[in-house]
Amino acid sequence: MKFNWIYESSEKQQVKTFLRTKGISRGLLAKIKFQGGKIEVNQCEENAVHYLEDMDKVEITIPDEKGYDTTVPIDIPIEIIYEDAHYLVVNKPYGVASIPSKIHPKNTMANRVKGYYVRENYIDQVIHIVTRLDRDTTGLMLFAKHGYAHAMLDKELKLKQLHKKYVALVTGDLNDSLHGMIDAPIGMPEDSIVRRIVNPKGKAALTEYWVKERFDNTTLVSIQLHTGRTHQIRVHFSHIGYPLIGDDLYGGEKNEWIQRQALHCCELDFIHPFTQEKIVLKANYPEDISEWLKYNNNILF
Repeated sequence: MKFNWIYESSEKQQVKTFLRTKGISRGLLAKIKFQGGKIEVNQCEENAVHYLEDMDKVEITIPDEKGYDTTVPIDIPIEIIYEDAHYLVVNKPYGVASIPSKIHPKNTMANRVKGYYVRENYIDQVIHIVTRLDRDTTGLMLFAKHGYAHAMLDKELKLKQLHKKYVALVTGDLNDSLHGMIDAPIGMPEDSIVRRIVNPKGKAALTEYWVKERFDNTTLVSIQLHTGRTHQIRVHFSHIGYPLIGDDLYGGEKNEWIQRQALHCCELDFIHPFTQEKIVLKANYPEDISEWLKYNNNILF
């Protein structure tokens, strides 16, 4: 894959210094040097210490990512919300883990996306997950299609320029405010490696929410995360006494429609690193939450 820029400065600068301003890390520069990539200045091959002059055209060729990924491809369709040469966004169903583990070694979103790459015969087939979701959380998951694209969005994550919004059904009538903040640090309890708890010695965690609709002993909320702790939404709402419907790990009760935590990543936005376009993506409610809302709206109205 090729990328190019025009160097605009009256002061000379080494190629490697200029490329660093474009998000090319030392590791990626090493891959370009040793794994079949190329640096060209004005269509002539140069090395990373070459000095650039005003209006020089710089082009890099990033080597293909093959042979280093152990993720097994599986042939299960994925719902694609957005795709270009650099990024893929899918709508994840519930009951599917994001990445392989000892408990879920194969049937994960990573395996499904790898299967899609293989079917499409993409040159780069290494899986780069930018945003992941719990196994039973539905909604938008963002994949980078090569390492450079991943590194660029990691920067946005650190700068909080990539945003995810969720909707959840929580137990109880959250009537204290239409808008609220839950500011409570999260850590691991001594008796579990799965659960998380609010703990003064834990890591800072901040969740913002808005009440969208109220039902009999249930509230539909819209949520914006300002930190990214494991199980953050589930832990925070349980902590304030409103566990998510279906989330039996944190005190929520399952019902006829919802057999998992009623949590859905419904919106994702980021600035595309290579086009500078703002990308805003949305995913409709999954079937179980939709059916629950339909049933309860019919009761209320």
